[in-house]
Amino acid sequence: MTESNEETVTESSQDTGATDAELEDLLLFIRDSRGFDFTGYKRSSLTRRIRKRMHEVGIAHYVAYRDLLESNAEEFRHLFNTILINVTGFFRDPEAWQYLERDVLPELIKGTDPRNEIRIWSAGCSSGEETYSLAIAFAEKLGIEQATQRIKIYGTDVDEEALREARAGVYSAKALEPLSRELRDKYFEPIGDKFAFRSDLRRRVIFGRHDITRDAPISNLDLMVCRNTLMYFNVEAQSHILDRFSFAVREGGFLFLGKAELLVSDSQRFEVANMRQRMFRRRTGRTGRPYLSAQPRLEIGLGQEFQGLVKKRQLGDLALETAPFGILGIDAEGIVTIVNNQMRIEFGMASHDVGRPLSDLEISYRPVELRSLIEKTVAEHRSLRVNSVERRNGAGEVQYFEVHIQPLWAADGASVGVAVNFVDTTVATRLSSEVKTKREELETAYEELQSTNEELETTNEELQSSIEELETTNEELQSTNEELETTNEELQSGNEELETMNEEMRIRTDELDEVRTFLEGVLSSIASGVVVLDGELRVRSWNRGAEELWGLRGDEVQNQAFFTLEFGLPTERLHENLQRCMKTGRRFGPVAIPAINRIGRSINCAVTCSPLDGSHDGVVLLMEESPSTVEGVQPD
Repeated sequence: MTESNEETVTESSQDTGATDAELEDLLLFIRDSRGFDFTGYKRSSLTRRIRKRMHEVGIAHYVAYRDLLESNAEEFRHLFNTILINVTGFFRDPEAWQYLERDVLPELIKGTDPRNEIRIWSAGCSSGEETYSLAIAFAEKLGIEQATQRIKIYGTDVDEEALREARAGVYSAKALEPLSRELRDKYFEPIGDKFAFRSDLRRRVIFGRHDITRDAPISNLDLMVCRNTLMYFNVEAQSHILDRFSFAVREGGFLFLGKAELLVSDSQRFEVANMRQRMFRRRTGRTGRPYLSAQPRLEIGLGQEFQGLVKKRQLGDLALETAPFGILGIDAEGIVTIVNNQMRIEFGMASHDVGRPLSDLEISYRPVELRSLIEKTVAEHRSLRVNSVERRNGAGEVQYFEVHIQPLWAADGASVGVAVNFVDTTVATRLSSEVKTKREELETAYEELQSTNEELETTNEELQSSIEELETTNEELQSTNEELETTNEELQSGNEELETMNEEMRIRTDELDEVRTFLEGVLSSIASGVVVLDGELRVRSWNRGAEELWGLRGDEVQNQAFFTLEFGLPTERLHENLQRCMKTGRRFGPVAIPAINRIGRSINCAVTCSPLDGSHDGVVLLMEESPSTVEGVQPD
């Protein structure tokens, strides 16, 4: 917590006796007005520090400095900062911390039922580095997940300003230099140019104001850490503090002190585990004197009845002081009369808050408006309970309390005040909230599952329908394929028939070509001109004799109307014979017709018209030069 500031302020040697008395008055004034009890501190170091501050403000006497404190409340802060020089750091004194991690923590973890919490108290935690070092050390041994469930660390100090820094849990890179890069990245999250302790482990650390010389200790601890603090107290104060530590640490638990501190005078309650590292173990069994909170002095000579009442009063005070929940007592005038240990730890209240009006304290309106509730419970003569009262601490984390307000009545029915209980239900509320969230998520998931199941059923039906349609289509395709196969067979059969017909036609064509060649040969062999006309009297055949006679080639007159041709024969004179031949089917001629042959010589051309055998629509003209042929038309 604190460490000596070695600057030397020379104290005047005159009036030593009076000066000591003034110093004691000043210490009592500070204790009564601010709740900081420095009366148990070693006078030599305490005097140096107070003198140093007095020198800074230019005051030489304690009385004058007390006047300054009474007139300027801000001066208290400067004085406390001078007295409580907060020198701390992560894993300060590494050799001692290595011993703790190597030899003590495994034994503590092994000796604790996994279902129970491991309780640690860091007294004089200053700005929290030592407390977070404990969280890191346990997390390294247990694993982070186990640590977030099993450890609970209390960090206490009398310096509210230091506690605010501890609650924030934010440190500079320089402050984290004692940590390896791996540990820093594992347990701290960067926020700008600083680093914040990870939130899941932070929830297992509770900071609160606590004066180890006056306030009741936290109980049932597995490990208590109070390093470099005892050395600032005198022997009597150390003895009282060790009474509290002995009460706080369970049998077999450990007490971890600083290197400059010894415990040689308390071997009845603690045994040495490692003197070099200042590690002590709480002895088993009833050892030494028990811790008594705010134990009043029983005057010698008082009667037995009175002493019984005092002991009963002590028992009541102890029960209130060590109750596992916060208790706040307020009298009928609204003055705070009781503040127990849990109230000091959870809400930062101090002993000097006793005697102050409730309305002057933050607890009167935060985390819940108490004044109206107290008025209501007194007016209605009944107790009130407020569940799930939310409170945000300095680190932005949420705590939940159940606040119970009980009116108190005297035997004559007069109101004597109220008792307000603050029961920490953070874990239960958080679990309830998580259960509610999980149930909602489960219901949502169930609804989604049902919806998905219905969609799957619909999809399945659609798929079944599609499968049936596909099967139907497949059947149709198979039927179509069979039809196509039948058609193909029919086409193959037709193709074979066509091939047969084609072969027959080819044979017929060959025969026809042969006949045609034969007939052309016959026609070509005839010296006379032979012309074959169809029913419409167009030229169908014009043999070589006709070409030589008339000078026209066969391809020039093919399919030409016979009577439109111009050559040496006057064809109009054959018109009547041709019509008659076609009409009667009889031959006419030969008929001599004067004509001019292809070389321009006048000839008599004997023309015979014969019907084309087998057809009444054709005529064969036989034309030859014959001088003796008589002109006219004679049927054959």
